[in-house]
Amino acid sequence: MSQSPKAVMNMVVKAAEDKKAMNVVVLDLQNISMVADYYVICHGNSDVQVQAITTEIRKQAQERGIPVRGIEGFDSARWVLIDLGDVVIHVFHRDEREYYNIERLWSDAKVVEFA
Repeated sequence: MSQSPKAVMNMVVKAAEDKKAMNVVVLDLQNISMVADYYVICHGNSDVQVQAITTEIRKQAQERGIPVRGIEGFDSARWVLIDLGDVVIHVFHRDEREYYNIERLWSDAKVVEFA
């Protein structure tokens, strides 16, 4: 059973928050980009935390039958990109998040409010 992009995004946010991801931001890219419907951006304060966040998101996706199309950067744990199709997740190490500031690059996207 396929899940909606919004349901996948909500699962990702919960999985990231379960591993104490910092400053979780969701950008709505619908009508802006053909790459994905949502970008989920967060960071961890250590390599271990970045890897734990990534592992939890992958685990939750697999348990729900959501295909993980790719994961890049896991070993270095400085900027991990997880591709779930309509939802792309950027898990940064704190220092890299400040440096790259990708929220600024997508400043025309709406920030999604979630509870």
